[in-house]
Amino acid sequence: MSIAVRTLYPALGAEIRGVDLRAPMDPETFQEVHDVWMDHLVVVFPDQPITDEEHVAFTRYFGQPEIFHQTIIRSRAVKEIFRVSNVDDDGNLMPPSHPTVQQVSLAQLWHTDSSYRAMPCVGSLLHGVEISRTGGETQFINMYMVYDELPDSLRTQVDGRRARHDFGNLHRLRDLKPLTEAEKAAMPPAWQPLVRWHPVTGRKSLYISPIYNDAIEGLDAAGARRLIDDLTEFAARPRFMYKHRWEPNDVLMWDNRCTIHAVTPHDPTERRVMHRTTIMGDQPVLAA
Repeated sequence: MSIAVRTLYPALGAEIRGVDLRAPMDPETFQEVHDVWMDHLVVVFPDQPITDEEHVAFTRYFGQPEIFHQTIIRSRAVKEIFRVSNVDDDGNLMPPSHPTVQQVSLAQLWHTDSSYRAMPCVGSLLHGVEISRTGGETQFINMYMVYDELPDSLRTQVDGRRARHDFGNLHRLRDLKPLTEAEKAAMPPAWQPLVRWHPVTGRKSLYISPIYNDAIEGLDAAGARRLIDDLTEFAARPRFMYKHRWEPNDVLMWDNRCTIHAVTPHDPTERRVMHRTTIMGDQPVLAA
């Protein structure tokens, strides 16, 4: 199989055609796809009308799918599917006040998936089942470039330091339903280096996840918040960013080890159904 690749933005992002996510993938095609992914960080597979089961099967070429630790967002039918949706499992539009919608809406803040795990995920694949036309674009930032261009005033504050990533911080950012004791026990906070090596490319990147970061070594709470805010503001510059405008049945795959992402707001009365799988991590973050 021969794939066709089109660069979407200089900083990151490429479109791949010639791969049917519903069909088996031979080793040569897998290697081509993987190489494009490593080079471009975010890849788009257009026009892929896959089922959830096919979505999970394709994910397994890249690693073991994570199973989300909360039932509030996890699909009832296919446990590996994380439902980024304002529509429930029965197809009903949920109001903006619904706890699930409240939690999903935090994806409008910059983050990288599963950074709160001791071994964070490798990447994610998101299927546009029902897309929004009033917003809902997904924005990605190349964190290699961000680290390479950090001013000295910020670089000296991150080199050799760690930040804490706490899933429970979501519930401090917004008035969400408190975590249960079982949920807290299942996902305790993790300390991760602020600068990491990529295990495949060998490149350094800034590693922050602003919705989960609540502490930094050597700084008080106010100082940690200022530094995370300053790093996020620097990272969110157009030259580092690709913004994806969804078409039905797009599938996006991104590398969580060197990107952060956020969704733009959309009309909450408009249905938006996005199904995600997450590629489980198999090693701790490598400090650079």
